[in-house]
Amino acid sequence: MPSVHKLFRAPKKHVPMEELGEARVLGDFGLEGCAHGRAGSTRQILLVDRETLEAMGLSPGILRENITTAGLNVNNLAIGQRFRIGEALLEVTMVCTPCNQMEHIRPRLRKELWGRRGMLCRVLEGGIIRPGELIEKLP
Repeated sequence: MPSVHKLFRAPKKHVPMEELGEARVLGDFGLEGCAHGRAGSTRQILLVDRETLEAMGLSPGILRENITTAGLNVNNLAIGQRFRIGEALLEVTMVCTPCNQMEHIRPRLRKELWGRRGMLCRVLEGGIIRPGELIEKLP
C-alpha cells in the first residue's frame, strides 16, 4: 500500500525545505506555514515518489516537494485522481514541469526530470498528515 515517506515545507521562498514530523494541510491552500501555499491555486501540494528520487540519486526534499511518497508511481497519476492521506483529501491537478531551479541542484537535471518531476495537487479537505500514513486512492 502506498504511504507518505517524508513531509517538507518551504518556510520562505528560495530557502531550503524543512522536514516535518507532521504537517497541517489547510483546505484550498496547502501546507500551513509553507511559502508556496496559495488559496485558489492548482499548485498547492507537490508530490514526488521516493523511487524516482532514488533512481536519479537525489535526496527527499531536494526537488522542493511537499510529500515524498513510497510505493506510489506519482508520475502515472491521472489528472483528477483523488486520494486521502491521513485526514486530508487531495486532487491531482497537473504535471509539475521541471524549471530552471533544477539546474542549481545538478547540471542537466531539468532535462533528466522531464516527465518525472511529480504531480501538483489542490487540497479539497484539510487535516493532519504524518510520515508513514497510507495513501488511499479514491475512485
